[in-house]
Amino acid sequence: MSCNDGYCEIERKDTNQETYPTKRDLDGAYFRVERDGKWLNLCFSDMTETERGKVMADKAVPWFISMCNHLANSLHAIGDAFDIASRDE
Repeated sequence: MSCNDGYCEIERKDTNQETYPTKRDLDGAYFRVERDGKWLNLCFSDMTETERGKVMADKAVPWFISMCNHLANSLHAIGDAFDIASRDE
């Protein structure tokens, strides 16, 4: 297995499958996703772009507003937990 920018390549028999992001459970927004014939509960940020696209495909504007707010709150919590701040202050 080799990793680059948070994405790990896992050896697979079927070369048509996507490379899956490292599972981190950071954002807390979980969805049911079918992957390799199994249903999993995955965080939005742990999905591939294709999987995220399927989740978002039928959503309306209020859902996107709520999701953006949730992701912003999650990012802020991660920054607080690891004392990450801009150097421009």
